[in-house]
Amino acid sequence: MLDKIKGKLVVSCQALDNEPLHSPYIMSRMAVAAQEGGAAGIRSNSVVDIKAIKEEVDLPVIGIIKRDYDDSDVFITATKKEIDELATSGCEMIALDGTCRKRPHNEDLAEVVAYAKETYPNILLMADVALVEEAKYASEIGFDCVSSTLIGYTKESSHLDVSANDFAILKEMLEVVTVPLIAEGNINTPEKLARVMDLGVHSAVVGSSITRPQLITKTFVDAIQ
Repeated sequence: MLDKIKGKLVVSCQALDNEPLHSPYIMSRMAVAAQEGGAAGIRSNSVVDIKAIKEEVDLPVIGIIKRDYDDSDVFITATKKEIDELATSGCEMIALDGTCRKRPHNEDLAEVVAYAKETYPNILLMADVALVEEAKYASEIGFDCVSSTLIGYTKESSHLDVSANDFAILKEMLEVVTVPLIAEGNINTPEKLARVMDLGVHSAVVGSSITRPQLITKTFVDAIQ
């Protein structure tokens, strides 16, 4: 899968249950539209959405499950349970929170990675991280790639902006990781996409700016208010 998405765009097709496009069917059609536009891969949330997408497109899929837990702020494929569920979906890669934060049930990140690798050796693993040190650690404990998904979205990274100082944090991550780095999170213009590719990231994931029309509409409305 990593070869298939190298130097290309992955489109995130997600709609949570409180969003207007929440539907496996709609997400599958969104994936078709992304494929027609030239996307090389899809990122999708939930087993049901992934299965629907797999029926419509022949692109590799990065699968996640977003689920809240009372004892942790981690919610992207937070435990072994979500990995077991995603393994039934047909996705080629599973992305999970790779931050330093406390995990649900006090699960240990390295142990979760080891479990996934032993149990599902044919499924690749992506670490969604927010800090440079998290990216480095993830690349050392068995992840197949690292993604900048959570920069600015954790308490520890709330002061950071992925595009600040010409994507300085991505440059730092590129210096310390030993696996492919995927740019994700606030890559919200074609110009930003082109720039991160020039910097040497393996691939990039774009979501809301392509597949969340309510947010796209709001950017236009905000411009005239």
